Amino acid sequence: MPKVIFINPDNTRLEVDAPVGLSILEIAHKHNLDLEGACEGSLACSTCHVVIDPAWFEILPQPSDDEEDMLDLAFGLTKTSRLGCQIRLTQELDGIIIRIPAGSRNMMK
Repeated sequence: MPKVIFINPDNTRLEVDAPVGLSILEIAHKHNLDLEGACEGSLACSTCHVVIDPAWFEILPQPSDDEEDMLDLAFGLTKTSRLGCQIRLTQELDGIIIRIPAGSRNMMK
């Protein structure tokens, strides 16, 4: 199984094994990480905003226009920001490093 390395807002690291095909959001929830996902992965919010380590960012498929639109609403947007619900784990992403931002902006409430 591929590994995903999460870096929490307090800089603690959690390295987990995860099955291919799960989204970063699903993996984070499975390991009780603080990544909201208010729309449950339906691409209707930006609360699963994560920051991808620059070394991994170019390996990911390009975000869709809908994801780009939702990212515009994300709190603390960076050049390597993505939505966790839109990244599916593959064997090629073994060791990917994902930073969880300190906050999110929930427009659904």
